[in-house]
Amino acid sequence: MTTSPKVAVVILNWNGRYFLEKFLPSVFNSSYSNIEFVLGDNASTDDSVSFVQQYYPKIRVVQNAENLGFAGGYNAVLEQVEADYFVLLNSDVEVTTGWIEPVIEMLEEEQNMAAAQPKIKSYHQRNKFEHAGSSGGYIDRFGYPFCRGRIVNHTEEDHGQYDNPTDIFWASGAALFIRSSVWRSSGGFDADFFAHMEEVDLCWRLKRMGHRIGVCPQSVVYHVGGGTLKTSNPRKTFLNFRNNLIMLQKNLLFWPACRVLFVRMWLDFFALILSLLKFKFGDAWAISRAHQSFLWNIFRTARKRRSYFGPFTRKGWYAKSVMWAYFAKGVRKFSKLERRGFLR
Repeated sequence: MTTSPKVAVVILNWNGRYFLEKFLPSVFNSSYSNIEFVLGDNASTDDSVSFVQQYYPKIRVVQNAENLGFAGGYNAVLEQVEADYFVLLNSDVEVTTGWIEPVIEMLEEEQNMAAAQPKIKSYHQRNKFEHAGSSGGYIDRFGYPFCRGRIVNHTEEDHGQYDNPTDIFWASGAALFIRSSVWRSSGGFDADFFAHMEEVDLCWRLKRMGHRIGVCPQSVVYHVGGGTLKTSNPRKTFLNFRNNLIMLQKNLLFWPACRVLFVRMWLDFFALILSLLKFKFGDAWAISRAHQSFLWNIFRTARKRRSYFGPFTRKGWYAKSVMWAYFAKGVRKFSKLERRGFLR
């Protein structure tokens, strides 16, 4: 009898007692047979670890000595986990029956596919896609991530319009399935990101290594979103703007990186001005600090650039500007983006 690949579902936690109590039952009752559950804790100060140890003794707990963020936290925890596949699952995610099997089956059939995600819907608006992943992640020519089902901050209702499994550019860190061998050979997340954009950076790196990224909408999960840092938090603004610039410098060829970063710095400046006009002074200062941090560390980032800049599948790359489509043309649905803008 053939044994199913071993899957480790790893939840990274930081003061998340509320979410663990609410969502662990659905995760712990997953139907997949060859499975291990791991709670990675980022030095929580609440009682979330003792709660899991008391009520879920079969869940293995790995504790970090300090809060290493999403990126560094997962890197440290996964060093201590052995499985064929890792599933990086946010603590604020409710899973559905049989959510693991379809994704593992797809990855087993597509051996050059390194990572994949399920369809991610909103926990609070269950008929809509959720911002962080929807039905697969894409990226435009200026480095702005978007999704099948989400452009900028507009999420679509799910009517099954994006239910076909397909190659994408990046898979969401909210529910990321990845081969453990590829995780280790790629080096995992860039710990300097701390949080936000690290999964896009990782997936881009995987593509540079010759791998594919996919989405399996036959698996469905529901994500609360903003469980650790709220959307309006200036810290989140800082990380999103800084990490996006770092990602572009790391993954684009030298001259394209120079051109794109020049444009992005100006676009970010306009976002700063807009924040000031809206009296969002915290966000404006966060964008300024993001640029300062990026420029201060530009040579450090340059040393991270890898030598594998050969051809890679551009599936999921949008050669036009998604921001122009959204703000100038009023495009609100992924399906309405210009088809000729998508490269293969």
